[in-house]
Amino acid sequence: MPSHVVARVPGKINLQLSVGPLQRDGYHPVATVFQAVSIFDDVKVALSSRAGITILSGGKPSDYLPLDKNNLAYKAAELMMKKFDITDGLEITLTKEIPIAGGMAGGSADAGATIVAIDSLFGLGLKRNDMERIGAELGADIPFTISGGTAIGTGRGDQITPVLSRGSYNWVLALSSSGLSTPAVYSECDRLREGLQVAPPHVSDSLLHALSAGDAVALGKALSNDLQPAACSLKPALRLILDVGMDYGALGGLVSGSGPTVAFLAENEDHALDLVVALTSSGVVGNVVRASGPVPGARIIESS
Repeated sequence: MPSHVVARVPGKINLQLSVGPLQRDGYHPVATVFQAVSIFDDVKVALSSRAGITILSGGKPSDYLPLDKNNLAYKAAELMMKKFDITDGLEITLTKEIPIAGGMAGGSADAGATIVAIDSLFGLGLKRNDMERIGAELGADIPFTISGGTAIGTGRGDQITPVLSRGSYNWVLALSSSGLSTPAVYSECDRLREGLQVAPPHVSDSLLHALSAGDAVALGKALSNDLQPAACSLKPALRLILDVGMDYGALGGLVSGSGPTVAFLAENEDHALDLVVALTSSGVVGNVVRASGPVPGARIIESS
């Protein structure tokens, strides 16, 4: 049995996010198309002589990263320990590149990676769909961070169906220095839609056709997010970022999930570099990175 393992897990963007009406249970049914992209967190899970679960940050300190039981990685470890009668102390170190509260499932990714890491560390032999079901008990985005690739999410986004996606796509991500609360964005969405007839969520046929054909131009035109007006209402600067990216020739652009990360689709790597330069020099966004997708979900990269 190893003393520690490291799982690497990607962030996600929502190529489409269709949000249905608010239900009595306080949730919204959704239909979404996820794509895992090449911005990664590394989650190290190590045996510890200290009882219980300890969460550490392996990167720059952040006021936005909880290092206690409120962290989803802590909750994932706690759930795994209960399910499989694990009594060892665990030390979990999070080295983050995925933005916190950025609409890219950063917290969910850490939880998914923790489940995969604990399965490996203790030789539990779980199948990937078993781990996805465990993740779904904690959060809607967690199953996808385990599966990765490109997939449809229905229900609350936790019922995952893989999607045929040809080729690789070049993304430019405009990252924000401050996050947006997912519940706050959904509340604002409800406020903006008050009195309107809200249709049941659905996945766009044109988007699925674009993915199956590997057609980046068609995909750019099909990108959509029902939460985008709410995110822009709470953070008006997002509209300016979207305008700048489209003005500089992005094939498409949208707020990812509940935001505030803005994802732009580029024609190719050279075009992506041009977009990075244009967005950075525009002064409307401080941090711009390139990514590609789809990539696999949480995977073990180190064990010793």
